[in-house]
Amino acid sequence: MDIVRIIIAILLPPLGVFLQVGLGKQFWINVLLTLLGYIPGIVHAIWVIAKY
Repeated sequence: MDIVRIIIAILLPPLGVFLQVGLGKQFWINVLLTLLGYIPGIVHAIWVIAKY
């Protein structure tokens, strides 16, 4: 299941984080990072999926 979440995180980082942790602090951090730059959003999403 993590492979699917990682693929989703590459395509749409906030969705990958949402599927892993829900609407918490990590989700909003990822939305902000994705708006500031797509690559930081991807890196953060993959980190969240690997950590949780």
